[in-house]
Amino acid sequence: MTAIVAALFGALIGVLLGLLGGGGSILAIPALVYAVGLDMRQAIPISLIVIGIASAAAALPKIRARQVEWRLAAIFAGFGIPATFAGSAIGAHLPQSVLLIAFAVIMVVAGIRMLSESASTGTACTVEQGGINWRRCAPRSIPAGLGVGLLTGLLGVGGGFLIIPALVIALGVEMATAVGTSLVIIVANSSAGVVSHLQGMDVDWAITAAFAGTATVASLIAGHLGSRLHMHRLQRWFAYLVLAVAAFVVVDTLWLR
Repeated sequence: MTAIVAALFGALIGVLLGLLGGGGSILAIPALVYAVGLDMRQAIPISLIVIGIASAAAALPKIRARQVEWRLAAIFAGFGIPATFAGSAIGAHLPQSVLLIAFAVIMVVAGIRMLSESASTGTACTVEQGGINWRRCAPRSIPAGLGVGLLTGLLGVGGGFLIIPALVIALGVEMATAVGTSLVIIVANSSAGVVSHLQGMDVDWAITAAFAGTATVASLIAGHLGSRLHMHRLQRWFAYLVLAVAAFVVVDTLWLR
């Protein structure tokens, strides 16, 4: 039964990754903790495995369409991977209640960001004909890469909800390219997160396989259908869902346990 529940939530998370280039891990952890019944330290490596596999699948069409800024992805991953290991080390010394509250805070930040996100893009790192001004762009990418990596290791989130606005709003990357670049960064950080969390951890591979299988298929389908949907409206509804789940996590952690 738990494998079936994991498969259903995996499909939802795959759809979100395929459409939005991130956001799936925001629901992966609550699904594994509350619906499947795992504790936070069991849920984090499973979430990272699932998000990494599904993101890799969703990235393939973007790579074929040449919608990935590889040098930006390398900067994010280069600074994010060490930060991922640091986040894992910090998380190992924190109680589950603290991790859950921290996760809820991140969900609130992500939800508010999605509701208030401007459609405009930055221009500080762009030059004529859509190119990238690397002298300006690279330094701006480093803090974002460190922050995303830290959250990946600490809370098991892919960080797409931070990567996308950093690429689009701060760096001026077109949305389609930002989605593809975000997926590549998520794969790199998730892989590092898995390595950092798996030491001594007993992973339920049946749940992981069910979760990852449906997430991968759904991300591929959603990636092909994404251009036909009203993305702004979809993002707003997802933001409301994220805020509702965050409220539940806080209430359950502080008052119901």
